[in-house]
Amino acid sequence: MSVESFDPTAGALVEVTPEALSHFKKQLAADTAGAQAVRLSVKESGCTGFMYVLDLVAEPAQGDEILPLEGNVSLYVDRQSIPVVRGTKIDFVTEGVNRQLAFLNPNARDYCGCGESFNIG
Repeated sequence: MSVESFDPTAGALVEVTPEALSHFKKQLAADTAGAQAVRLSVKESGCTGFMYVLDLVAEPAQGDEILPLEGNVSLYVDRQSIPVVRGTKIDFVTEGVNRQLAFLNPNARDYCGCGESFNIG
């Protein structure tokens, strides 16, 4: 038997697939408020604990991690959310006629029935 340790600072912070990047580019191009980037954070919500929040923003909040992506797009990650989102892969998926962002988070342990919130318990 071995003992595994968890290092919350190890590994990639967040990965964005080409499909999600394309979606972000379209959203930013359509934004009339002049947003320059996408900001990822989490908030306490729902029946299981956390909910992802994506905002189109003009500049990072103080302390945000800045992840430059292709095509002059940046992803800002809220510093307080990093332990929850580290290692998450953001994808844009098509399921039937529905298209939506999907968050593949290795830290998530439970999801609510409606899929809105998750727990890292």
